[in-house]
Amino acid sequence: MSSPPTLPISSPQAHIPSGGQSQPPIGTPAFRVFVSRLSESVRHGFSQRRSWSELLDRTSFARPDSLTEAASRVRKNFSYFRVNYFTLLASVLALSLLSHPFSLFVLLCLLASWLFLYFFRPSDSPLVVYGRTFSDRETLGVLVVLTIVVVFLTSVGSLLISALMIGLAIVCVHGAFRVPEDLFLDEQEPANVGFLSFLGGAASSAAAAAAPVVAARV
Repeated sequence: MSSPPTLPISSPQAHIPSGGQSQPPIGTPAFRVFVSRLSESVRHGFSQRRSWSELLDRTSFARPDSLTEAASRVRKNFSYFRVNYFTLLASVLALSLLSHPFSLFVLLCLLASWLFLYFFRPSDSPLVVYGRTFSDRETLGVLVVLTIVVVFLTSVGSLLISALMIGLAIVCVHGAFRVPEDLFLDEQEPANVGFLSFLGGAASSAAAAAAPVVAARV
């Protein structure tokens, strides 16, 4: 009497690659990629900041003799202290928002609405509110109108503009009175790398993370 045929049994370990560890998931959520790239760009930008003691060296301050000299100082100091100046602007903006909690709450809600209702919402999951299904174009239109109302028709817009004007005034006054002769400007990056290069790097990385999601919705 012949024995019954032996059925092949696949071992779960046969699919595990060499090294004894399972492969990580292939796809990474778009929001995690966005946050990761943005934080990496911010860390890289802040690594290029100058010493605050050099920025606030009282022995290097002198009144400019003319508007031309003041503009030249501002341009040179912008090139050298661009990350520090951006930090000052962000600090003034943050203090203004913290002193107005309602405006801060409104801006955070607006940002969360854009991120989770449009940019990083799965395309196969339509937005449903009170039984009403909104298409991607309708969602985009509602968010655009909501942004215009919040920024231009409430006190949030005036708060942001006033905070940015105060920050720019501080930066311009410092740049005009800070004598740049002791700065090693010849060792700096090329002239096309300016004050906005730090913002441009973070914005480009964030846009690269969100571009596939936006392209899929257009």
